[in-house]
Amino acid sequence: MVDFLLCMVMYSHFRSEHMLVHHRYVATPRDPVTARMGEHFYRYFPRVLRNSFISALGAEAAMIARKDLPATDRGNPFWKYAALQDGFLFLALVLGGWASVGLFLLQAGIAIWQLELVNFIEHYGLTRKHMGEGKYEHVQPRHSWNAAHKASNWLLINLQRHSDHHYKPDRRFPVLQTYTEADAPQLPCGYPIMTMAAMYPPMFRRIMNPRVRKWREMYYPEITDWSAYNTAKSPMPR
Repeated sequence: MVDFLLCMVMYSHFRSEHMLVHHRYVATPRDPVTARMGEHFYRYFPRVLRNSFISALGAEAAMIARKDLPATDRGNPFWKYAALQDGFLFLALVLGGWASVGLFLLQAGIAIWQLELVNFIEHYGLTRKHMGEGKYEHVQPRHSWNAAHKASNWLLINLQRHSDHHYKPDRRFPVLQTYTEADAPQLPCGYPIMTMAAMYPPMFRRIMNPRVRKWREMYYPEITDWSAYNTAKSPMPR
């Protein structure tokens, strides 16, 4: 079902990227989905489109290589992703011609835009502490932004309880737990408002950058130089 839904918006590789890369490397430079402090969405979006596809492809190839098989093996889910997406494009062409294909791609682009807007705000500026030798601390609730607003959580089936989603990824969304500021950083508003703010970078930075600095002082007062944590050249986990 997940593959079917994702192929309808031409974003099938999201499943591989989310499960094999994002959850493993969240809040580290190796995760293309974690937005860096100061990075605006219009720079983040093309970077994620490019790097998340590459990282998902690499992760699946690595899994197949452990079985001593080539990346082109039929067990690589990217073959399925391509077949499903091509199937929907062909169906759109048959049903409505090239105009239908254009509309199909338009709705896919809007859906991807919305998805990555949410990804952008969920981890903006948050980083796991580097422990040395390419290793990072274990994922904690403090490595994702939490939003406890009731109405928007009801609307989004607790998606905003993102801190618990990463801390306990086996929990289903309807039973995700929320956290206080003592355990997880809090967004000032729910996702609908925060995603709109993210599309206006000066406003978003005014809202979020002070909260990121407060988060750093609260959880990692021993770190005085954050420059190594805010660049793609940071130590990479193995």
